[in-house]
Amino acid sequence: MTHDELQILLQSDIQALLAEYRTDDPAAFAMQFHGRKELPIRAMAEQLACQQKAIKKLPTLSKHNLLYTPLALEQSSGERTAVYKASLMPGKKLIDLSGGLGVDSMSLARVFQDLVYCERDSLLCAVVEHNLKVSGIKNVELKNGDSISILAEYPNNSFDWIYVDPARREQGQRSIALEAGSPDVVACHNLLLQKAPKVCIKASPALEISGLKKLLPALHTIIVVSVDRECKEILLLLDRAYPLDGPVQVNAVCLSSDSAEITEVVGAGEAPRVVAVAVNEYLYEPDPAIIKARLSAVLARDSGLKFVNKSVDYLTSDRKIEAFPGRTFRVVECIPYKPKSFRAFLEHYAIAGASIQRRDFPLSAEELRKKYRLLESERAFLFFTRDAAGHPLCIYALRRFLGDEAAPFAQGRSAAPEC
Repeated sequence: MTHDELQILLQSDIQALLAEYRTDDPAAFAMQFHGRKELPIRAMAEQLACQQKAIKKLPTLSKHNLLYTPLALEQSSGERTAVYKASLMPGKKLIDLSGGLGVDSMSLARVFQDLVYCERDSLLCAVVEHNLKVSGIKNVELKNGDSISILAEYPNNSFDWIYVDPARREQGQRSIALEAGSPDVVACHNLLLQKAPKVCIKASPALEISGLKKLLPALHTIIVVSVDRECKEILLLLDRAYPLDGPVQVNAVCLSSDSAEITEVVGAGEAPRVVAVAVNEYLYEPDPAIIKARLSAVLARDSGLKFVNKSVDYLTSDRKIEAFPGRTFRVVECIPYKPKSFRAFLEHYAIAGASIQRRDFPLSAEELRKKYRLLESERAFLFFTRDAAGHPLCIYALRRFLGDEAAPFAQGRSAAPEC
């Protein structure tokens, strides 16, 4: 989209046409209106494609007549995480140093009296100006330019909070390290805390969370956030008043796209990784946020679960844990993995397809699928890992169980061929 195309898209008749074809295939729309030179067909088809993608990512905001750029929509926060972040930052005035599509700003504007939105892309600023207007949000001041330069012009203590989501893609290259982001929050650490006592940094879900205190001395809390069992972002909370030698707390927050419910596992000291003697009737895989935050041992301790082995985050129990934050499986059979006789095991249970999960196992999922010619399955799972003694192990389990419809857990291996 160009500035000229944006001005045309803002016209009421064009907006009405986009609304009329909102659910149509963008390519079919472009073909139908091909030759209508008075219309910005490419830009309109692009908007239709973005609007359809936004329905899932921004279920409430997308009900308004918003405009988008494809890259900004791709890089923006989802609405669920934006709402969660807004709950973390109470105050009167905030500055968003990485405005982008404005999803975070629009959520934060509902809890702050005044918000300053900064964005160096003038086109995005114009798009967000429109989006704020149609969303009925009036307490946001738009600033077009380099966010750090804009921030530096404000007196110290101008804000209660600073929010920053550093750009992690420059010149087509995606980066993870904080120092490689734009703005560089490590280099700007002191400046940020001069302008506000508290800072929230949104980081890549792939960021290594150990050692961050050395980079960000005011860091006091790390929050790993997932939505629908997919790790989405890592939030770094800084506080000017927090001791430089103070410990960093790590929390995991598990969100759902269709529910306001929040499951949180709080890192409170070290928890031992207690390994079970054998795999029991139920197998559990913690939510990715919990695994990323290295809080599986805390979850296991609080839930009365044990680990399958010392190296992976598979948990087991002889009872079903209701509302477990992750995935729950009913174990059918657990056997030592021996390549020569494993095919007989598959034949015994008539396993033609399965979802293959592997951790700390010599063969990859692709190699295992090819070796045994296994199709995919949404219900049957084969977990390849190691037992408590470190020997290769396969766990056959079911994801969906209806009452006693699932096969009973085999305490021994008499029902299956010896592997």
